[in-house]
Amino acid sequence: MTTSNQAEGAMLTPVEVLVCTTCRQEGAVPAEGETRPGAILLDRLAGRDAPEGVTVRAVECLSNCSRGCTVALRGEGRWTYVYGNLDPEAHADVVLEGAALYRAAADGLVPWRTRPEHFRKNCIARIPPLTLPEAAE
Repeated sequence: MTTSNQAEGAMLTPVEVLVCTTCRQEGAVPAEGETRPGAILLDRLAGRDAPEGVTVRAVECLSNCSRGCTVALRGEGRWTYVYGNLDPEAHADVVLEGAALYRAAADGLVPWRTRPEHFRKNCIARIPPLTLPEAAE
């Protein structure tokens, strides 16, 4: 059985999870050749099925070094969110859960109480879409 929210979600535009592959935990200095935590998180995400309409992409730097491992959720016409302090070994499912909720919200604004707990406590930034809807008069 499909609910109206599921039917609406199926018609929504695709979204992306951008994973910073250069991220490391603050103060950590990776050894030569050591895989950085962001790259580990990307690998963990690649090993899981992403929700429908969600694409996972690697990026080189999200400039959140003090609170890395970091991801950003973005989509056309939506608010963009940046989340940090992710554990690359433990938070892949949290990222995918958050991405599914993000995609289901047409404007990208997922109610705070429905976000995964880690996302509620570790939101680094919320960035408005390029085109904001006109304010109601």
